[in-house]
Amino acid sequence: MKLRRAIVVLMSAQGQTVKDITVLMRVSEDCVRDVIHAFNEQGLDAIDPKWSGGRPKTISDEVREHICLIARPSPADWKITAFSAWSLSKLADHLVKQKVTAAISRETVRRILRAGKVSWKASTDPEFIAKMYRVLALYDTPPADGRVICVDEFGPLNSMPRKGKAWGPVRRPRRLRATYNRYGGVRQMLAALDPATGKLYYRIHPRRRWREFLGLLRALRARRPGQELYVVLDDFSPHKHAKVRTWAAGNDVEPVFLPTYGSWLNWIESEFAALRYFALNGTDRRSHDEQNAAVAARVRRHNTRAEPRTDFAPDSAIRSWTDYPAGAA
Repeated sequence: MKLRRAIVVLMSAQGQTVKDITVLMRVSEDCVRDVIHAFNEQGLDAIDPKWSGGRPKTISDEVREHICLIARPSPADWKITAFSAWSLSKLADHLVKQKVTAAISRETVRRILRAGKVSWKASTDPEFIAKMYRVLALYDTPPADGRVICVDEFGPLNSMPRKGKAWGPVRRPRRLRATYNRYGGVRQMLAALDPATGKLYYRIHPRRRWREFLGLLRALRARRPGQELYVVLDDFSPHKHAKVRTWAAGNDVEPVFLPTYGSWLNWIESEFAALRYFALNGTDRRSHDEQNAAVAARVRRHNTRAEPRTDFAPDSAIRSWTDYPAGAA
């Protein structure tokens, strides 16, 4: 931007007309005139204008979190019977009626929801709030007679170049190798996080069927004999397989399913993000054995430094909105 403004000023000083500058620089005539007038008034300061950040926000960050929280469940969860799904206009009217904010436009609501990564998909689970508070209760006050375990799948793990941050060479960066053919197949990681210790346990398999998942549950069961296991997990079909449910019922394992589109409630997701960033990003491992060794090294390092997990999302709006004032729309 500074270079283009300087070129406009230089061309004008050389006697070029506004029309000629417009053709050469491929900008509008108004833009050229604005630069020239600004230079005549401000001098060299016009080459690098200090653009302001715009007017301050009229809706605070806390209110924005509250709006996203309201939008996640369905209207029925807030005791609203007039409609079964939100729209931007219905949500805007509801926010004003409940005095969450003053007059708010549909476009503002859309931008807030987009920034908060809220999708209308979250309203499809009729038991969203009940399931969310069930998971939070297990995190906050783990049962004395059992252990809470967070389980999920991570993958697919491909032996291919991965983008990421790294120290760059002085001249040309290395080119990524071609990966048109991937003969090694893929791998799937099934992992579990024990919040009481902060440690991770995992298995890597070529597939992630109910058989592999049941194998992980059996391994967790063997690690904690005599304790009820409360396994927090999503509604992936292998988790609900009849044989998995039968085994769990007979071995003191209680599946605690997350609400639909509520994977952010699974504490293990943060560990997956760290695993991806520190062990996989910016690498180009040529075999699954090499990549699995890197994953194992990362998990070992994590477990040697692990500490008990407490205070899940303590500053989130979900903590302060347990008693939302419901009302008819």
